[in-house]
Amino acid sequence: MKSDLFASEHLAEAATFPGMTLQNAKSVKYTVNGEMHARQGSMIAFRGNLQFEHKSQGLGGLLKRAVTGEGLALMAVRGQGEAWFAHEAQNCFIVEIEQGDALTVNGRNVLCFDPTLHYEIKTVKGAGMAGGGLFNSVFTGHGKIALICDGAPIVIPVGPQDPVFVDTDAVVGWSEQLRPSLHRSQSFGSMIRGGSGEAMQLKLEGQGFVIVRPSEATPQKPAN
Repeated sequence: MKSDLFASEHLAEAATFPGMTLQNAKSVKYTVNGEMHARQGSMIAFRGNLQFEHKSQGLGGLLKRAVTGEGLALMAVRGQGEAWFAHEAQNCFIVEIEQGDALTVNGRNVLCFDPTLHYEIKTVKGAGMAGGGLFNSVFTGHGKIALICDGAPIVIPVGPQDPVFVDTDAVVGWSEQLRPSLHRSQSFGSMIRGGSGEAMQLKLEGQGFVIVRPSEATPQKPAN
């Protein structure tokens, strides 16, 4: 049988080392030798002896998810084999976090990560219950994390004298050393006249970077 479908860029080759690699722009392959973690429902194929189980986050984690709506529902993948992960054909990117690094990520942009990484849900100071990307997961430790983005992401440098303001529905993540706070750019008069649609942003100050996607968030589908 002959077809461009069988070109080398589409074929899943045998793994040569454990861990994650990009299968293509829309999916990640993870060679499991023990355990790894992924967002629930993101596995699209696997081969080998693997088990997929709900990953408990403890009472504290469940309470934070219930209050914040962060929605980082995870599963643990255990055994030996290969698994492929994707989510709604979004673009995939792998970030390697080194010891001493910390990366803040919106839960909707997490695809999978090494078990050597740890995360904690935190609240942006002053956010209250406003929602929309203001409750994020801080990843620390060492290992790789695969992020997903609806479209090509934009990485914006942040300098001590150059704070960056981002839409709370478009932010993917930022380097943890930045200081986030809420910023209101709409005047009271504009609100009375119907508003600009850009009433509140996330202000990031310090030295680092922020990642945004080229569209605002769409409503999340209910979990099964």
